[in-house]
Amino acid sequence: MQNNNNKELTLSAPLSGPVLTLGKVPDAVFASGAMGDGIAIDPLNDTLHAPCAGVVIHVARTGHALTLRADNGAEILLHLGLDTVELQGDGFTVLVKEGARVSNGQPLLRYDLDKVGQQCKSLISLLILTNGERFQARPITLKTVKVGEPLLHIVSRENTSVNADVSDGPEAKGQVRIAHRGGLHARPAALIRQTAQGFSSQSQLHFAGKSAPCTSLIGLMGLAIGEQDEVQVSCQGPDAEAALQALLSALATALPDDHHADAPVSVATNKRPAEAGVLHGVCAAPGLVGGPLFRLHAIKLPSDAGGNDPVQQKQALDLALKQVRSDIDATLNQAQKHRNTDEEAIFAAHLALLEDPALLDAAFQSIEQGSAATHAWSQSIDVQCEVLLNTGSALLAERANDLRDLKQRVLRALLGEAWHYQVPAGAIVAAHELTPSDLLQLSAQGVAGLCMAEGGATSHVAILARGKGLPCMVALGSSLLDQAQGQSVVLDADGGRLELAPSAERLAEVQQAQIDRQQRRAAQQTQAHLPAETRNGVHIEVVANVASSHEAADAFANGADGVGLLRTEFLFVDRQTAPDENEQRAAYQAVLDAMGDKSVIIRTIDVGGDKQLDYLPLPVEANPVLGLRGIRLAQARPEILDQQLRALLQVSPLQRCRILLPMVTEVDELLHIRQRVDQLCVELGISQRPEIGVMIEVPAAALQAEQLAEHADFLSIGTNDLSQYTLAMDRDHAGLAARVDALHPALLRLIAMTCAGAAVHKRWVGVCGALASDPLATPVLIGLGVSELSVSPVQIGEIKDRVRQLHQAECQRLSHDLLKLSSAAAVRHACHQHWPLR
Repeated sequence: MQNNNNKELTLSAPLSGPVLTLGKVPDAVFASGAMGDGIAIDPLNDTLHAPCAGVVIHVARTGHALTLRADNGAEILLHLGLDTVELQGDGFTVLVKEGARVSNGQPLLRYDLDKVGQQCKSLISLLILTNGERFQARPITLKTVKVGEPLLHIVSRENTSVNADVSDGPEAKGQVRIAHRGGLHARPAALIRQTAQGFSSQSQLHFAGKSAPCTSLIGLMGLAIGEQDEVQVSCQGPDAEAALQALLSALATALPDDHHADAPVSVATNKRPAEAGVLHGVCAAPGLVGGPLFRLHAIKLPSDAGGNDPVQQKQALDLALKQVRSDIDATLNQAQKHRNTDEEAIFAAHLALLEDPALLDAAFQSIEQGSAATHAWSQSIDVQCEVLLNTGSALLAERANDLRDLKQRVLRALLGEAWHYQVPAGAIVAAHELTPSDLLQLSAQGVAGLCMAEGGATSHVAILARGKGLPCMVALGSSLLDQAQGQSVVLDADGGRLELAPSAERLAEVQQAQIDRQQRRAAQQTQAHLPAETRNGVHIEVVANVASSHEAADAFANGADGVGLLRTEFLFVDRQTAPDENEQRAAYQAVLDAMGDKSVIIRTIDVGGDKQLDYLPLPVEANPVLGLRGIRLAQARPEILDQQLRALLQVSPLQRCRILLPMVTEVDELLHIRQRVDQLCVELGISQRPEIGVMIEVPAAALQAEQLAEHADFLSIGTNDLSQYTLAMDRDHAGLAARVDALHPALLRLIAMTCAGAAVHKRWVGVCGALASDPLATPVLIGLGVSELSVSPVQIGEIKDRVRQLHQAECQRLSHDLLKLSSAAAVRHACHQHWPLR
């Protein structure tokens, strides 16, 4: 609805459903605030309505998004779902045309809820204020809304800047140390801006003699504030104290999922002293390789005298964009098929960028003025790259590389150029800066390594290189491009060195190291199907963590001795209704069938708390990980567990199926489930009883391990949850995640206590948390009494090989000494000393 003041506006909900802040949207482009401030809704209906009266100024070609200009001048992008551009309009019906005047609440587009929901990444839909330089958005509610209910308040920045009440109001000041990894780059700056805009007071951030309004993204990033830098915050206005506390909290709480947190620590920079015959750079992906240098060159555009036919050039650009979208779709399909989430996220963002009005409108405007499509597209990208580079943020500068990737791909399509690099297998590729699509092509051609004159260790190329296992160095400087084509070099990414004139002996040494590594991996794989026994003949089961029959088949092919943890949540999430008994039984049977004659441990449903089901509404909890989850949910909703147990009891052969209960904290919970299983077996006419185990995920369970083992058939330690509950640190908290280490002596004491308690009743103990997949921890776990390790399928061969190097008696003696150490770091150091990794 429109307010009386023409500069202010209340937007109504365009959809019905739960409301989310942009920071919770699972898409980097929207969540970062790069496209503007706004709000998100997870829709429950199939029609998008106008949030206000206005004019439709843009409709996406694929019908999944449109933009309205409200009567006060605010421009609002309505974007239905994430990655819905990939559907190319399938399932969408646009009900209005560009230029049309619409009223508040008028239907704008309709979509097929089932079809779109099954094919896109998420139905979460966005309402984005795209001209945030003139207006700011203030959420009215973060609860579930219905169409037409008040959602956002849009306020003119002109009004707030001259607000006398603000400038004359009370003032509050404070200081804080920045917790965000990498400092105040785009994502945290967007969070600070969003926080500041929720208050009437004016807020300023002060650092190193400079200041910036907390509502200015560019201003905040321009302060060049680093991680752990101390800053001052000042707020003035009627709610100054509340604004100050909210901003201090936002600055002191690191954001999760910063990609650069995954980047390896650089051991070299291009500021190191000169060394003859060596270029120094930054390690983006570790490794040591040798081979011939192969230089790549950028595309050069033909000259453009202008005066081109706009209609022809628009058609050419449209065709090129369509071709590139199709190519990226194919890349995404492959990434999804191989479950490569990093690759999937990067190229999904590329698809979103291809729909960015800032890029498309600028290019088509240049074409209208007579430019060739090639030059219009190139200039449009260059302008946006310049904007990112001028922010002063190294992270945003690296994201400009994604735009250059799209520039290159579309230009190739316009010029009719196929992938034109004939790179010999085993070459070390040198370039000014590689793009994500370059990397995928080069990886497929079998190159040995990558080096770039520019680029950064947190770039998308670096992330992909690490995922592909390709050694990669960046920031080597322009002299890299002066090196002769085909000369032999050694790329020592671990040491941050590119050796330009290695001796024959050095090349032979590097080659031998590569051969040794490949042979070791090959040997591990050839032995992966054999039992894992220590040097003194103690058998250790090495099994797999899986979440589907497809993953179980991968585990079996990789030599798993069984399934140590089947996460049954895969059946229950991302759907509108619960799976029935028949669907569950078929899914569990498929996992058993995929594992041949090996046993399968199936964990009962572990949702609740922070893992919600759409069809199972649960109360919002202040501390979800301490709330209604795991076996507690089964107690609250026993019909869900009953149905799952019925399905499990009907698999064949039942003796290969073991049932695992999550989040058990006391013996009565186990006894209750045992009794219920007995009752169901009688009802189903089943004489055999499956083994029932308990997950040790909370300290209470570890402390009562002996009592639990009296009534359980086995115990399985979930080190991920046990770590966070023992250390009182959220394992998803970016600022604390590195400290949530399961090799902490306190955790090891709980593991030792669990094994000792189980031994009293001759029960075996397994570990299915991430610690089981860490080869450094293998001897420790064996020494403390663990006899089963459940790991990711690709690590079966490696962990079995590690077991065969060990002697149980030595592991026992040394592991119990580790319990006396003071920290996880001390334990890790001791492990490296006692049992070095090959």
